[in-house]
Parts: sequence; structure tokens; C-alpha cells
Amino acid sequence: MHVIRSEERAPERATAPIFEGLVHTRPLVDGQQGARQLRLLSVTFAPGARTKLHYHTHEQVLVITEGRGILATEHEEHHVRPGDVVYVPVGERHWHGAEPEFSMTHLSINGPGETIIVD
Repeated sequence: MHVIRSEERAPERATAPIFEGLVHTRPLVDGQQGARQLRLLSVTFAPGARTKLHYHTHEQVLVITEGRGILATEHEEHHVRPGDVVYVPVGERHWHGAEPEFSMTHLSINGPGETIIVD
């Protein structure tokens, strides 16, 4: 068992090509703790920042913890707030980020697999 104190892992500016705008990530559970089947990441989007359209080869759960955000597919858009939980099935094309006038933080819970950006 590992007790992880989130304040001991500083957020870092995200530079991965999936992100647009100012985004910070904080890994909470990953291979550093020996996790093989689970990853937990805190992601904070500045106002208007978001991901590009993408999909995963694994399921994903997003738990909104702060601010206001948008989670969207190619066909629908959902406005989310703290306490909302979003389940994203394998292969569903989607994007997520902050509303234009609010920041937004979510916990991203992922299984093993890949994330593919849609061109």
C-alpha cells in the first residue's frame, strides 16, 4: 500500500501535443508506485485550455474537482462542474477542457493503453 500526498508531487506544465493552451498535470498514481493497471492524474486547464479531439484504447473516468468545464464528443457537448463524473468508453472520440471564462481541474483515471489524437 502507498499513501500519496498530492502536495508532495508538484504540478508540471503539460507540453504533450494533445493539449491546447495552458495545462498543468500532477501524476498521483502511476508506475512510480508500482501500478500496472491504473493511472491517476490531476489535470488543471486554464480558462479556455483543452485537449485536442482524441480517443483511448482503454476506458477513462474523469472526476471534476474544481471550476467549470466542457466534455464533448463529435456529436454532443456537456458542461461539467465539481462533483460530476464522466465515463468515456474505449474508442469514443472526445475532448475536454475549461470553459472560456473558468479554469477546470479533473482527476483522470485510466487503464493501460494508448491515447490517439484525431487529425
